[in-house]
Amino acid sequence: MSDSVRLPSVVIVGRPNVGKSTLFNAILGQRRSIVGDEPGITRDRIYGEVEYQNKPFELIDTGGIIPNDEEMIPAEILRQAQAALEEARRIIFVIDGRTEITGIDRDLTMMLRKLGKPVTLAVNKIDVPKRTSLVPEFFELGFSDVYPVSAEHHLGINELLEHITSDFPVKESQDETQEDPETDQTRPIRVAIIGRPNVGKSTLLNALAGEDRVIVTPIAGTTRDAVDETILHEGRKFVIVDTAGIRRKGKTHLMAEKLSVVMARRAIRMAHVVVVMVEAIEGVTAQDAHIAGYAHEAGRPVILIVNKIDAVPNFNRKEFEENVRYQMKFMEYAPMLFTSAKSGRGVDQILKLARGSYEAASHRVTTGELNRFVEMLNNETDVRIKYITQATIRPPTFILFTDKGVPLHFSTERFLINQLRKRFGFAGVPLVMKVKKRPPHQA
Repeated sequence: MSDSVRLPSVVIVGRPNVGKSTLFNAILGQRRSIVGDEPGITRDRIYGEVEYQNKPFELIDTGGIIPNDEEMIPAEILRQAQAALEEARRIIFVIDGRTEITGIDRDLTMMLRKLGKPVTLAVNKIDVPKRTSLVPEFFELGFSDVYPVSAEHHLGINELLEHITSDFPVKESQDETQEDPETDQTRPIRVAIIGRPNVGKSTLLNALAGEDRVIVTPIAGTTRDAVDETILHEGRKFVIVDTAGIRRKGKTHLMAEKLSVVMARRAIRMAHVVVVMVEAIEGVTAQDAHIAGYAHEAGRPVILIVNKIDAVPNFNRKEFEENVRYQMKFMEYAPMLFTSAKSGRGVDQILKLARGSYEAASHRVTTGELNRFVEMLNNETDVRIKYITQATIRPPTFILFTDKGVPLHFSTERFLINQLRKRFGFAGVPLVMKVKKRPPHQA
């Protein structure tokens, strides 16, 4: 994170399927992590900001840890968790209160003790009074701070937070002389990275962030949660969101993968700009166009990224771009960049383009300017435009009052949109046209 004042960091750890993500969501108060019964759903570190009794802190949910596991992904989860633990002010060690202490629980206890940091044991799934009798046995692990909770039913959370935040600083109240609230000029620009599995989304986030924040492996589908990173670039904050790879329908049998699609689409809705990644090796596919369509339908500015160009001998950019434009005719407005996220080639242009796209999507044209513009065009269209106004931004939406009041012919709408771009900018941004009939008394 790039904030000038670092918030105290609280890290949630535990073996797989003990309820870490459910606890994370209960504390955060919103559904940020995927929650389900399949072990190992959360893999990367997931960040959220929480304020409890006027004490703000950073909450981090880690993947389920299995110490000494030789499989690649569990080893990567452990490495990611250790990176978070090194920065932790406090650690919440979650254990399943309905099962006996396992060997993995004991291994984790030893690992956490070596860190020398305050550890609070959260005995989860204590959701009925009779289960509180199970709690004392967990003192056997040697932690003095033991709290029974039910993350699913939000029981014991306040007591846990009271203890965790006891020595955290209270947020200073802002006086009226301080800076104004966020404006379009100071608000972080949210950029969502979407694409098929294994096109290089996580590698791109790491390249943009300048650190190894996301698990990157050659296994398709490693990222399943949406992971975000705050970056300061040329004086402007960006929140970059790495989403799970979106698979074709019928290929999402696992519950976690189905939820990943839902959360990737949610990340698109929350984004200001969407980066759609395709890869040069396999080439553009119908699924790539389908995924890009999600961003287009949501009215978000789009940047098309062709990744892994260094892996294709004698790569022909012109031919590839023509193919992409053919497959994605609906996205002729989107700029295209050719990159190698692995080597960093071409990556430096992405945030500059994202900022330009955000500013274009936020641009508002006055009604006077629009109507002077329309006067010059009326001889070139098959409808008589009486009046035009811009209704909203992000996406820029225009209301046209015409003599007919019927939807514009495709060619007329495209002509008007192209002329609006030429005159007022709106680079990389989808434009929306709505037509109404001019009332007779105003005709």
